Amino acid sequence: MATDTLKSTPGAQGGATGGLRRLLLDNGALTALIVLVIAMSALSGDFLTADNLLNVGVQAAVTAILAFGVTFVIVSAGIDLSVGSVAALSATVLAWSATEAGIPVVLAVVLAVATGIVCGLVNGFLVSYGKLPPFIATLAMLSVARGLSLVISQGSPIAFPDSVSHLGDTLGGWLPVPVLVMVVMGLLTAFVLGRTYIGRSMYAIGGNEEAARLSGLRVKKQKLAIYAFSGLFAAAAGIVLASRLASAQPQAAQGYELDAIAAVVIGGASLAGGTGKASGTLIGALILAVLRNGLNLLSVSAFWQQVVIGVVIALAVLFDTVRRKAGATAPAAGASGGGKGKQALTYVIAAVVAVAVVGATSLLHNGSSAADRPKIGLSLSTLNNPFFVQIRDGAEEEAKKLGVDLTVTDAQNDASQQANQLQNYTSGSLSAVVVNPVDSDAAGPSVRGANQAGIPVIAVDRGVNEADTSALVASDNVEGGALGAKALAEKLGGKGTIVILQGQAGTSASRERGAGFAEGLKDYPGIKVVAKQPADFDRTKGLDVMTNLLQAHPDIDGVFAENDEMALGAIKALGSKAGKSVQVVGFDGTPDGLKAVRAGTLYASVAQQPSELGRIAVRNALRAAEGEKVEKMVKVPVKVVTKENVAGFEG
Repeated sequence: MATDTLKSTPGAQGGATGGLRRLLLDNGALTALIVLVIAMSALSGDFLTADNLLNVGVQAAVTAILAFGVTFVIVSAGIDLSVGSVAALSATVLAWSATEAGIPVVLAVVLAVATGIVCGLVNGFLVSYGKLPPFIATLAMLSVARGLSLVISQGSPIAFPDSVSHLGDTLGGWLPVPVLVMVVMGLLTAFVLGRTYIGRSMYAIGGNEEAARLSGLRVKKQKLAIYAFSGLFAAAAGIVLASRLASAQPQAAQGYELDAIAAVVIGGASLAGGTGKASGTLIGALILAVLRNGLNLLSVSAFWQQVVIGVVIALAVLFDTVRRKAGATAPAAGASGGGKGKQALTYVIAAVVAVAVVGATSLLHNGSSAADRPKIGLSLSTLNNPFFVQIRDGAEEEAKKLGVDLTVTDAQNDASQQANQLQNYTSGSLSAVVVNPVDSDAAGPSVRGANQAGIPVIAVDRGVNEADTSALVASDNVEGGALGAKALAEKLGGKGTIVILQGQAGTSASRERGAGFAEGLKDYPGIKVVAKQPADFDRTKGLDVMTNLLQAHPDIDGVFAENDEMALGAIKALGSKAGKSVQVVGFDGTPDGLKAVRAGTLYASVAQQPSELGRIAVRNALRAAEGEKVEKMVKVPVKVVTKENVAGFEG
């Protein structure tokens, strides 16, 4: 299933054991999946449950659908780096068309699918007729599609039509629709590759493009169709993903193109072209989903998860390479008869082996009593930002003090990844969940799942829409933005020109802080905003964007950055001007930010006391888990920290 079923070399058979060994060796990715399932079942009693296995299927769905489309491209010796961005663009087009433009939902869906196909056709045209390398052509589309998604949505999530959002629901209350869509798209992929003229052409082009052309194949037109298929599948994946999140996220599916390519390669396809199967791609996607799910359940550090996944991908491909060099030979494309019968036997034996071993390992967990220590899961929007690192540190400190087992996951500013993490928490044996949403709307469906499972949820820093949270522990971003405007305006004497460095487009923190700053600035008509540019809450981008803005506006008087990281980048760009001729105000009160305040290069930071947010969130989560009453809204005061009061401030 994972790779072409290979013919055994003479003398390889050594009875039933040798035959089984050879069968597993000839299907490297399938073997890896079986081993992973067995290992996770042995290590975690929460893995082998019906709910969790369905979670794995749902979490594999979007990657698998994207990967099915990428399979067509890789089989033909191409590459498509644009599928994640095309998925986001297609979903954004659907949501905008059905809501903002008032187009009927059916036509909006058609328009979204057409968007994916057009993007694929453009890729195909650039590769076939423009003679661009596939890497460059699709890399360009990656940027164009993502940019168009942000332009259409204005950087903010758009609510998805209810009629389409049902694609993220379940049938009969237990069978997830995304899994059904994945299966249908997988069958379609298998049919195209194995039963159609264009499928055979893909293998021919991937095997030897020049020979295919000399054989009469219209290679250029075939490539147009191949990339159009990839765009079609990307559109389908985007619609399914947005349905799960109940909103179209302009920043959704970032990095998914790499997961899709990894799934195809793990499944036995060669980047050199000519080999690849739908079943192998499915197994590759399942391997990635099982890994992420299992590592979440085992409370593996979010940072180590990336290391483990990378190592497993490398080992899976290395195993397949070694196996091929050992002398096994793949059957010709299109071979049938005994080969297909043998492949079917492979799947049956694999299923029997997996069920038998997993059943045995599950006995390890039978009768085991739950740990006395309560377990709480914390899903943070990112750990690539000092503010959220401080939330984690405060939460871990409080958990240790209270005797709580705390599992922390990093969503990496990806709403869909956070949805997966929350689903994993829901299927585990947790007492409560604390969530710092990437996006308030996108977190809603997953939190509703926790509500149905009877698991109390505490939101920290940002609220969750359309779901029930036991408490929201937060400072007021809008109020903080207004305080920042007041501090900067008063420092400038009520007049001057300023620029604003915005956070990551689409995030609620950026929207709220920006809105609060704009509202606060209304009281100071002498202050003029001459430029606003996003720098994604990142110090390096803050430096680059500020450097660019200074070329057009060298005489500005002030800067407001929606977090301290961007403010620190702006200070670096300003050089000797920072704190003297140009005043800079940041947000968050991070250690580096407070250090800059002490040094006088950063005039002020609107501090939220993130460590205290983490501590209070864990305390309230434990109270909710024990059935105690908690306040629905717990406010942690914000304050403007300047050089005058920084000495006694603790972030």
